[in-house]
Amino acid sequence: MARHIELNPVSHLTIGTVGAPGTRVFYLQGSRGTQIVSLTMEKEQARLLAGSFETLLTELAEKYPPDTREAQEDPMWTDMRLREPVEALFRIGNIGLGFNEETNQIVLVAYELVDEGEEPNVVSFWISRFQVQALIKHTMEVISAGRPICGNCGQPIDAEGHFCPNRNGHSH
Repeated sequence: MARHIELNPVSHLTIGTVGAPGTRVFYLQGSRGTQIVSLTMEKEQARLLAGSFETLLTELAEKYPPDTREAQEDPMWTDMRLREPVEALFRIGNIGLGFNEETNQIVLVAYELVDEGEEPNVVSFWISRFQVQALIKHTMEVISAGRPICGNCGQPIDAEGHFCPNRNGHSH
């Protein structure tokens, strides 16, 4: 039976990696009090999530301008590292975003990657706009910390070299 974990509000939310560039595993991790939930995700999911958050914040700023007093009440997030233990509950299949006007919270809903017909486990992370801003910045830093990208073909360059089809197979 699938379960739904609700972290409302989160005390910590981050995207981080374990492993060396090229073999990194990406995690979405949130906590509330002593409860830590880690979920495995793809690098592209992290990139798309950061972009979706940026779009959502822009839309919310127009429709529901933020109260400047809330920024002062919201604690600054400075430690965006993954917290131990990093044990994935599941691999993320789909992600949804929403907004609760009454509580002025954004909700990130992560659904487990399952086979067709199976019911996924779900985790809801409730966060403030200011936490989202910190997460966007951090996520982009994590993504850019990977392998360098080849200027000719756009593919990652491994530490051992790179076969570039645009250079007729010559290594860099």
